[in-house]
Amino acid sequence: MNKLMIILLSVIFISFSNDVNTLHFITNANYAPFEFISTNNQIQGFDIDIANALCKNMHKICTFTNQSFESLIPSLNYKRCDAVIAGIDITPVRMNEVIFTNSYYTNNAIFITKKDKLFLVKNNMIHKIGTLNGSTYQKYLVDKYPSIKIVAYDSYHNAILDLKSERLDSIFGDAAVINQWLKKDNSLITVGNKITDKSYFGLGFGIAIRKDNNILLANLNHALACIKQDGTYQIIYQKWFQ
Repeated sequence: MNKLMIILLSVIFISFSNDVNTLHFITNANYAPFEFISTNNQIQGFDIDIANALCKNMHKICTFTNQSFESLIPSLNYKRCDAVIAGIDITPVRMNEVIFTNSYYTNNAIFITKKDKLFLVKNNMIHKIGTLNGSTYQKYLVDKYPSIKIVAYDSYHNAILDLKSERLDSIFGDAAVINQWLKKDNSLITVGNKITDKSYFGLGFGIAIRKDNNILLANLNHALACIKQDGTYQIIYQKWFQ
């Protein structure tokens, strides 16, 4: 066997070993507190801690790549990653494209506006609502508010800027994410009650996996049950939400 063949076989072995021992997640790190870029330029958040806990239980190493939200499921199905964790709602439409783990977070949605616009929003005198592009919240608005202009954003940060600059009347999105903005900015206020429509986001968040990867699905579900039973999940939850 010549040296070139030995080198090629070594590379193949190393690649295979890395694939076996590593779980590559993709996410959209514009969704604090679930996933965001920290001050030291690292991806962190509730979802990231959950993924790392699952990997630890499975004796794997987690890696994370940041992408746009609308590219996540296509990238998964093109085999550019093993799984997606990004605050993704489990919905019947998405289940046509991927399979989901059991829910790891029960979510709901809410509208916010500027305090000086509250009267207009409460009385349905609004023209533009912002939300996250490619999200279930966008679909909900399109279906429920067909006469209102829906403006899609790549991040809530940009939507908030437009709301404060009078280019939007309201923003609609995940209550936990939006609450992070309410804590930082007292000019913003919620409108109405939280919305828990199971047709859109009442089934909770799940980790998305390719349909042909039932072994990974079973392993992740087992690990999720373990971290809930041993108290790890509760510690992570309290870190980010209490």
